[in-house]
Amino acid sequence: MVPQRDRSLTLADGDLYFVQEPVGEMANLAYVIGSRATREAVLVDPAWDVESLVTRAQQDGMRVVGALATHYHQDHVGGQIFGLSIEGLPRLMELAPVPVHVHAHEAEGVRRVTGLSAGDFVVHQGGDVLELGGVRIRLLHTPGHTPGSQCFLVEEAGRPARLVSGDTLFLNGCGRVDLPGGDPEALYRSLHDVLKQLPDDTLVHPGHLYAEPVDSLGAQKRTNPYLRVATLEAFLGFLGY
Repeated sequence: MVPQRDRSLTLADGDLYFVQEPVGEMANLAYVIGSRATREAVLVDPAWDVESLVTRAQQDGMRVVGALATHYHQDHVGGQIFGLSIEGLPRLMELAPVPVHVHAHEAEGVRRVTGLSAGDFVVHQGGDVLELGGVRIRLLHTPGHTPGSQCFLVEEAGRPARLVSGDTLFLNGCGRVDLPGGDPEALYRSLHDVLKQLPDDTLVHPGHLYAEPVDSLGAQKRTNPYLRVATLEAFLGFLGY
């Protein structure tokens, strides 16, 4: 088995600073995304080993200025689940107190599982944009796995975008809809009306390392059965509904 640290991916190309880091016992992937020009970075789904993510950014001369949550499940933001006590956003607040960017439909869930206060959050709608130097992070509302699930489209002029897809889209798979708040019809719309409409050269970085760490969206449109399916009825059939 390849050690987790050997599966880390770091890019420093143009203004974009981008780290994909395997963390924890559930094959999670956390991210550090920032601007080399401003030396500012945000953490995506900081959990399991928060200090290593903060330290990684600091060692590369980056200052952590925020956190982005794809959704409220404990393996992505911290909390108690399956007998595990997972560190997450509360630990980040101890190390580097920064605003946590959440979708409006997810704020209460994140607050409930982490114990953070409402004042710790910046609440967003789909389509909002964060800018770090020449790097833009578009927040895409992609409900289905949870009501406020969001993906992050990382854009820099002249380069293919990178989609941090959380638990909405996996490589050759998609997120579960059988947990509280799951909605299979909403997930179908998120996949087909939102993510599938992005350019083929978009690079997909999922929330779990279930297959390879990255693939092009064009390749996923050709091979991922949940993107290839032509109708809602067929999609529901794949999910057992």
